[in-house]
Amino acid sequence: MIIDVHGHMSAPDAFYAWKAGLLSHRGAHGIKAPSIPDDALRESYLAPHPSFGHTSHMRHLDDAGIDLQLISPRPYQAMHSEGPARIVEAFTAETNELIHRACALFPGRFRGIAGMPQTPELAPAAWAREMRRAVEELGFVGAMLNTDPYEGAQTPPALSDRYWYPVYEAASELAVPLLIHSAGCKPPAREPYSLHFIQEETIAVWSLVESRVFDDFPDLDIIVSHGGGAIPYQVGRFLPSIARSGVSYVDRLRRLWFDSCLYTREALELLLTVVGPERVLFGSEKPGTGSQRDPETGRWFDDIHLLVEDIDWLTDDDRGRLLEGNARRIFAL
Repeated sequence: MIIDVHGHMSAPDAFYAWKAGLLSHRGAHGIKAPSIPDDALRESYLAPHPSFGHTSHMRHLDDAGIDLQLISPRPYQAMHSEGPARIVEAFTAETNELIHRACALFPGRFRGIAGMPQTPELAPAAWAREMRRAVEELGFVGAMLNTDPYEGAQTPPALSDRYWYPVYEAASELAVPLLIHSAGCKPPAREPYSLHFIQEETIAVWSLVESRVFDDFPDLDIIVSHGGGAIPYQVGRFLPSIARSGVSYVDRLRRLWFDSCLYTREALELLLTVVGPERVLFGSEKPGTGSQRDPETGRWFDDIHLLVEDIDWLTDDDRGRLLEGNARRIFAL
């Protein structure tokens, strides 16, 4: 069985038209949830889409043999840096509702990972209320944590800062993992949002490894998207720290979980070599950025299950943990 822990929702155009309305009137005309029939929501998963290589969400999963996908909000759509806070809260709540409905429309194929309304106008304890609702009322199995609610406009506190502790406390009490995945990156920025994701994930890994977070929250599970940003590739920069602290940097790195959402065999193999298959969960982000054909191989770039098969030194047990076992363990599936 393949469990994909890094998937994002699909939705009909009416949902994003509603979002555009929220941004245009900023709640001055009231905030009413959009009317999206089940048929329209179902079709957004079944219809081919040009952004996904003219293939549907469900066809991507079926062709890759993905049996269960954990879906979260589309990160670049999260609009965390917008205001006032009430439109961010409304959009996040409706996003979670659509994920919940998709799980019901396709029984057994999806489980929800909640978005939180991470507007800087609200304290993290207020963000966590939506995570509690999604887990306790909607049956979600985790939450997505954006490390930069300002979306590039200001510098947020590092994840080691107590600013984030209310979110860690809520996740620990609910016994659900957090998936680190930043959101948009607003102009004038030097980088596109895809690069912003990698930068934020890199900083997140560094700040958590150098912190007391796991001492204070020993049962907290944190997954870092996209293979942990640049840290596994640059781990040699941090290995000399053992000479000062007496603690292996790699051992501290292995307190985190990482997903396999990398689009080359070389990158995935390096991640598995550094942290071990026992700390990696299968993630493809299908359909998404990688849902285009590689002109050299004819494969989808996000056919990560094929990259896993290509790594010949992985044992059957390694593949079992990576594709299914690790996800079952930390998401209690």
